[in-house]
Amino acid sequence: MKIVLSPDKFKNSLTGMAFCNAVEEGIKSVIFNVEIVKLPLADGGDGTIEVVDFYLKGKTIYVEVNNPFFLPVKASYLYSEDSKTAFIEMAEASGVKLLNLEQFDCKNATTLGTGEMIVDAINKGASKIILGIGGSATNDCGIGMATALGYRFLDKNGKEVKPIGANLSNISEIDVTNVNPKLAEVSFEIACDVTNPLYGKEGAAYVYGPQKGATEADVKLLDKGLQDFSKILNVVFNVDAQSVQGAGAAGGMGIASKVFLNGKLEQGIQLVKNLAQFDSKLDNADWIITGEGKLDVQTFSGKTIKGVMTSAKTKQIKVAAFCGMIDLEESDINNFGINYADAVLNYSKDLNDAMKNSYNYVKIMAEKFAKTIA
Repeated sequence: MKIVLSPDKFKNSLTGMAFCNAVEEGIKSVIFNVEIVKLPLADGGDGTIEVVDFYLKGKTIYVEVNNPFFLPVKASYLYSEDSKTAFIEMAEASGVKLLNLEQFDCKNATTLGTGEMIVDAINKGASKIILGIGGSATNDCGIGMATALGYRFLDKNGKEVKPIGANLSNISEIDVTNVNPKLAEVSFEIACDVTNPLYGKEGAAYVYGPQKGATEADVKLLDKGLQDFSKILNVVFNVDAQSVQGAGAAGGMGIASKVFLNGKLEQGIQLVKNLAQFDSKLDNADWIITGEGKLDVQTFSGKTIKGVMTSAKTKQIKVAAFCGMIDLEESDINNFGINYADAVLNYSKDLNDAMKNSYNYVKIMAEKFAKTIA
């Protein structure tokens, strides 16, 4: 029998690898002749870097770059010398996690530091860069990042503008003559889980601006900036930015990644699955055991379990889900295609006990499951 273990983490409780170890212990205490394949996954959110490292087997590179307000910050990314692949999270240089709440001010923030991390990886010899664009503090449509790569953004007088969101409407021209020549030799995959357009009521400024410190007046200014800048992008790159799904992700980094990096926007879970060579490792599997902290309606919209289900259905493999808690009717679980589901809260005294002793409870759940299939 072959069982593949492909969980996401249980937030603040259990890492994906710890889940795999607990399930392996539980199953092997019941079934002795079993092949266990551990393929932990993540959906591009926090904790993705640990999972990516499991597959990349790279080293952590530290580099001093600009933070969202042009101050020095030490950022890190993963780099594998063997595969010439880097995994960069823009939040490391341009994220809200670097700021206190009272510092949030996306109209004056820049993605310059993200661009500097990309340059560092290119100089190290990267031929492939996976870029996670979650958790940004910015709304500059990626002009900061592009500036680090040699793009120049000029006003009507031919003067270079400061690469921040507040200046998007001032840009009349993009000078591409000094773009880093190595950029064309690197392929970019962008982890992007939102589908927002660039501007308008569903766009970057209106939906995400207020969460990043934008006042009502700021939102209008930024939205107009994105509209104005999209016209420049159309002239230079022949792209209708507003029609690109996910263009408004991370304050416009969605469209920026496409035009300035020639990047491919994909769901975070799909990128991690690609890295794990997930589908090819499912061959001849009898079961996939997946899991996450909470199984609810959100699960259906692109989280890790949804990604597992897509592959499982294609290969007609049965799926068991071990979760922290389940907030779905049994009929919904069945309709989703999950063949077996169990939750830590079915065993623990309370939530605190569940969080503290999740490893043991997951192991017990695995033993119980193994008895049903043995």
